[in-house]
Amino acid sequence: MPARRSGWLLVSSGAAVAGLLMSASSESQSSIADARAGAPSAVSVTVYRDPYRASGSIDLDRLAGFALITETRAVDLREGESWLRFEGVADGIEPESAIVTGLDDGIIDKNRDAAVLSPSALVAAAVGKPLLLTRTNPKTGRVEHLPGTVLSDAEGGVMFRSEQGIEALRCSGLPETLSFDGTQGLRAHPTLSVRIRASRTLIETATLSYLAHGFDWAADYTATLSPDERSMDLGAWVTLANGNGTGFPEARTQVVAGRVNRESGEVEPIDIGGPIVANCWPRGSTSDVPMPLQLDLRSPNPRQRGFMKAAAAPIATGLQEIMGDARRVQQEQLGDLKLYRIPEPTTLASRQSKQIRLLDRTAVPVVTVYGIELADDENSPGTVGGVPASRYLRTMNTEANRLGIPLPSGHVEIFAIRQGRHLLVHESSLRDLAVNEEVEIGLGPSPDVRVDATGTGRSHRVEISNARAAPIGFELKLRLRDGAHIVDANRKVETKDGRPIFRLTLPPHSTAVVRYQTAVSP
Repeated sequence: MPARRSGWLLVSSGAAVAGLLMSASSESQSSIADARAGAPSAVSVTVYRDPYRASGSIDLDRLAGFALITETRAVDLREGESWLRFEGVADGIEPESAIVTGLDDGIIDKNRDAAVLSPSALVAAAVGKPLLLTRTNPKTGRVEHLPGTVLSDAEGGVMFRSEQGIEALRCSGLPETLSFDGTQGLRAHPTLSVRIRASRTLIETATLSYLAHGFDWAADYTATLSPDERSMDLGAWVTLANGNGTGFPEARTQVVAGRVNRESGEVEPIDIGGPIVANCWPRGSTSDVPMPLQLDLRSPNPRQRGFMKAAAAPIATGLQEIMGDARRVQQEQLGDLKLYRIPEPTTLASRQSKQIRLLDRTAVPVVTVYGIELADDENSPGTVGGVPASRYLRTMNTEANRLGIPLPSGHVEIFAIRQGRHLLVHESSLRDLAVNEEVEIGLGPSPDVRVDATGTGRSHRVEISNARAAPIGFELKLRLRDGAHIVDANRKVETKDGRPIFRLTLPPHSTAVVRYQTAVSP
């Protein structure tokens, strides 16, 4: 068995909890050999988005997407049975989905080692163990070292016993540190254990693939209208989010658009624990507020004296780092789904999101359309001036219109340029769009174009008024009851998406009236 490495825990007052993520193996150490796979030499991450998430911002604490992760690792196995440990897998791994290839012999079983030691649990693990309290004497200003034992965990305040008696950890703001030899059997990363039987000694390259929760992605668009509103510049970013405590550096990354039918149990992410607050009597006055404790892991090796703050900080702060990247995402077909491949390796850091450029298109021709959708029994008698119509930007997703690529659903911000400045006009959403489909971006209600609908029984009257100083195109779309159809109308009726629609052009400062009658088929 490989030699275990011990660590020193430092508990310091006067700062927020840094947050350590530790995973302890629940398997007993028996005659079965213990082998550890090497660090990943190549990683591929394919992110599937949450199919039920709205187009708003991504919340790192509520990521309901998932990812397919594939890693290549070096493996050195003895003859016979071994516990092969894959350290550093994602917190939300689904062990039943894990597949190991590249090894000749069979896998007996798999385990997700997730007996977690969070900061508070790490202090609890020190109960009854010899510790060394290092603190500053407030009278002399000198550093003192006091051997002792932790008597209680952090939930009710850390109690410490020494030759000076029993006391709670003080919160005076002066340096105060607990250090102890690391608990045996702890692992610094979430681990997947695979029990495998080898007929001979093997030195191979294995491939580990598994599904994991705690990922998501989204598309975010910016549309900038030209001064005459006849064209727009369209840009888009893909936002990748990793809510796990494990990062994936320099990974080949893909995202998949479309809804995947999945039926699997939820995997509880590894808990990073809450803050540890010392419950003690402050040395100042009873109005002093005790400060939380900070935990850091320090190696006892003199050559490795630095704190591991770089790895712990993203977990503690939940920092969402937005990073620009000029590389363009490449689209491919994946059955009925759309796969967008990032052409160069990218890093999906722990508890972070980042952005990769999806597209840049200039001078995309657009038309502005006003319209409303009404049910055939939806009237507004007595409403002065009616209700405002909606305004839309429209174009076709074709190469002739400077697009011609599948567009994943996402959030859209529409800007107009006035006196050289970009001004936000509206925020909208975009559905998944295939090539040659109509692109429609909502611009919100228009107070200049209003609709007043009246009617009784089968006869209906819709009045549209245009208060603008320019002509407009208008569309009146109807939702008829089951079996109902239009039997008479004063204007030409067409069909769009299986529903009747009237298309009109209104001159400036004008009013138009649409009359129609409906009947229900027997």
